[in-house]
Amino acid sequence: MGDSRGRFEGDTLIVDVTNFSDKTSFRRAGEHLHLTERYTRVDADTVRVEITLDDRTTWTRSWTAAVTGKHDPSYRIFEYACHEGNYSLANILRGARAEEKAKEEETKAQKARDVTGSRP
Repeated sequence: MGDSRGRFEGDTLIVDVTNFSDKTSFRRAGEHLHLTERYTRVDADTVRVEITLDDRTTWTRSWTAAVTGKHDPSYRIFEYACHEGNYSLANILRGARAEEKAKEEETKAQKARDVTGSRP
């Protein structure tokens, strides 16, 4: 949503994000938002992420949030992609429900044939 520039300070990757558009809206912040992300590896399996937000037109002072995450070998990251605004998702689900319904109707028809002893 903005322009990101990264640099290292020691073992910490710092990403400054500026030049947000006037359409930006994060907790009422807008185009004047300055976002600073800090990624620090604590140990082989731990990363601390700290995010500082500053927009003097929205808040009286900057504020920071931080989280520490551990590596989880069972966790898989899947690609996030916007597929035409996800408009096709409704059609994908509609098609899946139609297939389920057709299979259900075929199962009912098969059971009815089994009861009456008729063969296809």
